[in-house]
Amino acid sequence: MPYVYDCDHLHDRPFAEVTALVGGKAANLSVMAGELGLPVPPAFTVTTEACREYLAHGWPAGLDAELAEHMHRMEELVGHGFGDATDPLLVSVRSGAPVSMPGMMDTILNLGLNEATTAGLAAVSGSPAFAANCRRRFEAMFCDIVGGETVPPDPWAQLRGAVEAVFRSWNSDRARTYRRREGIPDDLGTAVTVQAMVFGNRSVDSGTGVLFTRNPATGEPVLYGDVMFNAQGEDVVAGTHQTEPIAILDDKLPAVGRQLREYAARLERRYGDLLDIEFTIEHGRLWMLQCRVGKRSPQAALRIAVDLAEDPDFDVTRHDAVMRVAELLADPPRVATERTDAGPALTTGLGASPGVAAGAIVMTPEAAVEAAEAGRTVILVRSETSPDDVHGMAASAGILTASGGLASHAAVVARGWGIPAVVGAAELEVLGDGIRIGDRALAVGETITIDGGTGEVFAGVVAGATEVVPEAATLLEWAHALGIRIGGEPIPAALATPVAAPASPGSAPGVPVQTGPDMADLPGVLLVKGYATPESMASALLVSADLAAEALDRLVADGLAEIAAGAFRLTEEGKAVARERIAAATAAWGPDNAVAALDAFLALDRRMKATVTAWQMREIEGEQVINDHADPAHDARVMADLAALHVDADAWLGPLVEGLPRLAAYRTRLAAANAAAQAGDGRFIASPRVDSYHSAWFELHEDLILLAGRNRADEVAAGRA
Repeated sequence: MPYVYDCDHLHDRPFAEVTALVGGKAANLSVMAGELGLPVPPAFTVTTEACREYLAHGWPAGLDAELAEHMHRMEELVGHGFGDATDPLLVSVRSGAPVSMPGMMDTILNLGLNEATTAGLAAVSGSPAFAANCRRRFEAMFCDIVGGETVPPDPWAQLRGAVEAVFRSWNSDRARTYRRREGIPDDLGTAVTVQAMVFGNRSVDSGTGVLFTRNPATGEPVLYGDVMFNAQGEDVVAGTHQTEPIAILDDKLPAVGRQLREYAARLERRYGDLLDIEFTIEHGRLWMLQCRVGKRSPQAALRIAVDLAEDPDFDVTRHDAVMRVAELLADPPRVATERTDAGPALTTGLGASPGVAAGAIVMTPEAAVEAAEAGRTVILVRSETSPDDVHGMAASAGILTASGGLASHAAVVARGWGIPAVVGAAELEVLGDGIRIGDRALAVGETITIDGGTGEVFAGVVAGATEVVPEAATLLEWAHALGIRIGGEPIPAALATPVAAPASPGSAPGVPVQTGPDMADLPGVLLVKGYATPESMASALLVSADLAAEALDRLVADGLAEIAAGAFRLTEEGKAVARERIAAATAAWGPDNAVAALDAFLALDRRMKATVTAWQMREIEGEQVINDHADPAHDARVMADLAALHVDADAWLGPLVEGLPRLAAYRTRLAAANAAAQAGDGRFIASPRVDSYHSAWFELHEDLILLAGRNRADEVAAGRA
């Protein structure tokens, strides 16, 4: 199988598999360019398979030749030469994971510049200043991301270094933190998209921007985003520059504004959802660089679901709308309706993520995590945030930044996580030991309140009243009429099993008593999970969250575990103890039995992957699209497949439990998740927010790999995982 594909390549496979192979960015580029005929710069993509091979064994054999072949095709399409000193082709190198992780991995722009090509760019553009600006940006990004103090002059060496850097960024601390928060598997890898550069920093009628097809904070059906003229893309998302609202295009470049609205509407109808779109304008010509389903606040998610279901231009039913937000309806978001009189606001920025939050000022992500671990509520205050701050953002009650716009990193991540945020508070000065707003100084530890709806910032705690967003009532009424289970409604008696112990939050209702892991197995369970909360450990151990918390606290006291970013993980000593106990379990069970169990699991695993893919995707007119659950017959077939898989998996797992009793916990969890899914709660198929069938299955697979004395990286490289 090739390691590189052009972005207009027609893949003879389901869309979900295409996304897994070339990443969401490239899959969506093919929709924009190939299906809708939108203006997209030529591009090619290095696959996630190449990333996994690189991370496991180093640079893949044959990849250099494939890169040269596809670069030659790009040269023919754009009429420039890569490394050509007279008419140079420059490229961007961007990450593109199968699941959207905005800002978490690395990007390099303007790649291909050296002394000769910079002079060539100055000549063909007629602007030495523009060429110098591109060179400065490129060298700064390259040295920061790839490393080293100098950039190699050979463009091909630059390209290889950039691709390797993007591959490595999959395992960066910020990417790992984001994946833990979002429940994204660690073994997917990232693709790398290489795209011909178009330049937003070329002239006053050039620019770059990010827009959402609807307001991702409130759900209001208006274009929402930022644009910056004579700039490049990272200037907008980094939050280091003040941007202008997207509506300014109607005044400055009205033809571009009209095109952008048209393209945004076409894309939103195509995907049937809120989209996040990146674009560049070069000399008044619009180029579409990326689209993806956009992050949104819980409040916006509910309004968008209702609006799309009631709009005849969208093929979204009321059933679809409820299923999209069923998890949120179990505990609907609230909005502030009134505030106590707190006097005038200290300052007003941009309300980027709705909600009111009060807490002590902290200035670093590490301080936010430390405070959260101590049980204190904090507001993280930064000049701007970067992907390196995500662990602190996740631990904060709210986020306040001095710069950045509505599409900045802080805004996007906060909305996706439902954290109140105010950005672009221009009067805010971030100092070493506190902040200053006008003539008011506030030290670290003093309390402020932010209103992510209005953008206001107040000193002290501002009390107020809240109410459930009105769309929740509409959606709950639809759910009732359609017979859709929401939240904690009981499983029908025919499918319920007796409950032996209090279920932890997110576990399937009706978890039966079976022999499972005891507390001696706790290090091994935590090794499989990587990071865990007491609630997720309770689901794995089949005990209450209180008992799981006590056991985890004992691990911490014994030096075997530590708390990081609000979750428990093993220390190096703890990992050694866990591996010793797993090795002892393997010896007692028999190494041949462990290997045979893993080998037998693989056929079932292929069926499981197909079932999850079918639940998440379905075919419409010969094309795989996101499953909006509007086809009850399709979903019924998937449920039947899951039920059949479970019968076979349970029959396979039963005899194994006799040899290794702790595997019974997986049998119990799988049975409970299957029962919940068959009762109508689709979350229990693959949602990472509950103890779903996929969650228990993935951990069983990881456990079997460890028991067999193997590792996941080797299994992935061998095509077995």
